Amino acid sequence: MNIRNVAIIAHVDHGKTTLVDQLLKKSETLQARENIEERAMDSNDLERERGITILAKNTALKYKGYKINVLDTPGHADFSGEVERIMKMVDGVLLVVDAYEGVMPQTRFVLKEALANNLIPIVVVNKIDKDSARPKEVVDEILELFIELGASDEQIEFPVVYCSATHGTSSLDPDITTQKETMNPILDLIIEHIPAPNVSKEGYLQFQGALLDYNDYVGRMAIGRIARGIMKQNEMVSCMRRDGSIVQFRIQKLYSFLGLHRNEVTEAEAGDIVAVAGLPDIFVGETICNIGHEEALPPIKVSEPTVEMYFSTNNSPFSGKEGKFVTSTKLEDRLYRETQRDVSLRVRKIGTHDEWVVCGRGELHLSILIENMRREGFEFQVSKPKPILKEIDGVTCEPYEYVQIDVPNEYSGPVIELMGRRGGNLETMENGETQARIIYNMPSRGLISISTDFMTSTKGYGTLSHIFLDYRPMESINVGERKLGVLVATNTGKTTAYGIGQIEDRGVLFVEPNTDVYEGEIVGECNKDEDLAVNVIKAKQMTNQRSATKDTTVVLKRPRQMSLEACLEYINEDELVEITPRNIRLRKKILNTEERKKYDSKKKAK
Repeated sequence: MNIRNVAIIAHVDHGKTTLVDQLLKKSETLQARENIEERAMDSNDLERERGITILAKNTALKYKGYKINVLDTPGHADFSGEVERIMKMVDGVLLVVDAYEGVMPQTRFVLKEALANNLIPIVVVNKIDKDSARPKEVVDEILELFIELGASDEQIEFPVVYCSATHGTSSLDPDITTQKETMNPILDLIIEHIPAPNVSKEGYLQFQGALLDYNDYVGRMAIGRIARGIMKQNEMVSCMRRDGSIVQFRIQKLYSFLGLHRNEVTEAEAGDIVAVAGLPDIFVGETICNIGHEEALPPIKVSEPTVEMYFSTNNSPFSGKEGKFVTSTKLEDRLYRETQRDVSLRVRKIGTHDEWVVCGRGELHLSILIENMRREGFEFQVSKPKPILKEIDGVTCEPYEYVQIDVPNEYSGPVIELMGRRGGNLETMENGETQARIIYNMPSRGLISISTDFMTSTKGYGTLSHIFLDYRPMESINVGERKLGVLVATNTGKTTAYGIGQIEDRGVLFVEPNTDVYEGEIVGECNKDEDLAVNVIKAKQMTNQRSATKDTTVVLKRPRQMSLEACLEYINEDELVEITPRNIRLRKKILNTEERKKYDSKKKAK
């Protein structure tokens, strides 16, 4: 079998998943009358809702007698662990770059990983149909990036294809008039330039799972490339676990991929990407071998996480009322189960408390986990995200990020002011006719909770992208703290229009009338830099005297809607976000009003 294994890599929103759609449509893969949905590879609900790829996925194409295994990868930096672990499964990459935006931070990261694994690149300049497209300048930027990252002579001689994934057109010429409704130029380049898998069909079996999948019929499946030998269904094999132990099991099901289908096969040869079922608790990175010939493949390594949060069981007055899974046992089991699938996630229990430290690549990485758990019926609470500190040579160090900002020229001043307040070190600034590109190196702490401030500073017209650089000595700067105080409920009950109306001029409310609240819940933002205890369940006193304003309708301002990401961004160190399947609430760690006042007084006295 003629096989080519290729990964599609790019910065977020540069068109990877849309390109996969077109490759499926324009190859010889789909059956007659078979149609696919837009962004067919994004099968996860959150992926479709947010328009981003979160999990790496694979498919396969048929073209000119070749089977081309394609792996679609996330473009967001928070999910870069998904990119790192599939690099051993492929022999080349399609580097997709926006014809206008050009090289972006994640472009740098994914290309660095590809070059480090000695993969052969093909550059795909996408969105060539844009009026603002600048394909020649973008190719020059890509070439500079290759040189900067130390590409080999073979890698730097990369072929270039120009396309519009949205319209399904491509060409080897940057001239838009040469575009034709075909993906053949890309497919031909894959066959010509991407080498066949460097594997041996002879010898004993070696297979390493890099991805996990699940189905109700066969349970957990490991997806990976057969590195050596032949794998057969119903064969007894050994699995070399991550802890060094060996367990034997029978391969119950063996699947090959083609298009959107997973096809059951009796055997598969070295070089092909397959799914294996039979071991209920198989993990990423474990090696399957023939019995008596156990030889482990090198472990899959990914970069360490840089952001952590505290997860704990819900102890609010509403605990257990809305969730299906509320106990510490269920929560702990779910968190550790996630680490088996997501190799870039770390979980550690804190003593005997019902509290865990969960470490990930960024706020989005952790918020996706939280949202998935919420939809599954879990009820818990989380703290504010914060960077992971390390002790290096006796010095406390913090993670630093490479930050790229693209913003209209008129907003560059407010952006520079904002980044300066948050500890950013300005590296370069390039002013174009209408847009400015500003590069910073800055501590990760400065990027936590920056989204709202950045959108305000740029009126929504700016884009900010970042990737992890390294650890550097910690600087004495205070960043990321909310400037304004909050409105905190003093009583438990249902909010009233009268109670809300009494405090509207004190700030911005997060709740509307007839909402259940409890003492210590944050119900709004204060106009001042201090917290204010308020009674939002207060009802109007009834009298037997008719008032002149008795029949006046109370008109209230619309409350501010807070998404999960907005809540995580908003809270301070003394606050938590309560997560339930029905609601996301902001609260103080200390709920009792009097106890909280005493604690705050002692804190100020210090």
